[in-house]
Amino acid sequence: MSYELSELKKVGIGLLCFGFLFTFLGVLLFFDRGLLALGNIFFLFGVALLIGWQSMWQLFSKKVNYKGSIPFFLGLFLIFVGWPVIGIIFEIYGSVLLFSGYWSSAKVFLYQIPVLGWLLQYPFLFFERLKRILG
Repeated sequence: MSYELSELKKVGIGLLCFGFLFTFLGVLLFFDRGLLALGNIFFLFGVALLIGWQSMWQLFSKKVNYKGSIPFFLGLFLIFVGWPVIGIIFEIYGSVLLFSGYWSSAKVFLYQIPVLGWLLQYPFLFFERLKRILG
């Protein structure tokens, strides 16, 4: 299974990476509000470019996904008003609920990246071989 990446999707992946990097740096630097806010903005624009604006709107506005989108945006609001620790907790919870349906396709995409795919697959291959030997 191969994925075709347009230039817009490549930019979306780059923005997602920058979003994760700035969020990680924000957490590492004692929950710096500016870095966390920038990471969130990059993350949202990256998702929008990767899956499309209408799909992103549908993702956040479906009645089924309210359980994830409300904590996500509440966390985003809490980061902007100055409560970054509680905001990050809410955002992580909301992100897990919102994007849990995309893990399988993300896993397939990550396995196709040359070095990263091998590193991600190797522990599972090791346990499968060990299971075959012992079982």
